Amino acid sequence: MGVTPLIWIITIAITVAFFVFEFFAHVRKPHEPSIAESARWSAFYIGLALLFGVGIGVFSGWTYGGEYFAGYLTEKALSIDNLFVFLIIMTGFAVPKIYQQKVLMIGIVIALIMRGAFIAVGAALIENFSWIFYIFGALLLFLAYRQAFSHGESDPANGRFMTFVRRILPVTEEYNDDKLTVRKNGKRFVTPMLLVIIAIGFIDLVFAVDSIPAIYGLTNEAYIVFTANAFALMGLRQLYFLIGGLLERLVYLAQGLAVILAFIGVKLVFHALHVNELPFINGGEPLLWVPEIPIWFSLLFIGATVAVATFLSLRKTRNDDRKKERETFDGEKVIHAPED
Repeated sequence: MGVTPLIWIITIAITVAFFVFEFFAHVRKPHEPSIAESARWSAFYIGLALLFGVGIGVFSGWTYGGEYFAGYLTEKALSIDNLFVFLIIMTGFAVPKIYQQKVLMIGIVIALIMRGAFIAVGAALIENFSWIFYIFGALLLFLAYRQAFSHGESDPANGRFMTFVRRILPVTEEYNDDKLTVRKNGKRFVTPMLLVIIAIGFIDLVFAVDSIPAIYGLTNEAYIVFTANAFALMGLRQLYFLIGGLLERLVYLAQGLAVILAFIGVKLVFHALHVNELPFINGGEPLLWVPEIPIWFSLLFIGATVAVATFLSLRKTRNDDRKKERETFDGEKVIHAPED
């Protein structure tokens, strides 16, 4: 793709500038964003991401453009799954709504830093060890299985990791505005706000394990991996407030993401076989008869999976709502039925 160090520096500088702007323009003063504000900025960041993808296609070729769009769509879907876990954490810690923006902002910055580190490590591994595609493929297939059959029973706010954190840190029971620590009787305590940030940071680390191998299954270009992740995370804060109620209605999102992860896992294994160098597989020779899944098919498959999962989720929740309304109505008729 021919990305120069100068382009990398400019890209990272602009990304940092966007997050600095976000903090001073929206997050610094605690408030709960309105639906209109969230919708405007969500549309802006999504439009910016799409425009960037068109720019890649025009200046670097539509093969790279297709890889970017497939990666962005995958990372956006995984980021929405992040939002669902963030919602559980916010509820578990009873974070006041006016302070949720700050927590999300810090969590998103942590996510970008962690993914940046994973991207650098992944690029180095791919450059030097082609067999790493077998590892990435197997990991994604395992994660797909776990995603498909998880039932959302775990509570990140009260899991083992957070229990351990509470043991080693003196914690107050109440929030003190948006402060992370507070002094009481001459002793320094951490507030629940700091625990929320630690919990979200830990979850970001877990999700980075999913997202980075997934996008490396769609492109080998570290620049595309980074920009797709950056744009997927930009606007995530606004999206949280815009679709907070809708998140609970996406009941098949986990299964849809499982299908996407499994598909990319298979794609990675096929690619690993196609460039094989392991001596105990085909004598260390590539298996050229193994098909390479083209990026246009990957883009269509991922888009269709997201659309189908969303449609089926909304249809199921709508039918469940109607069923509850009928049961409530029938129950009221029984209660108020006149006696003979």
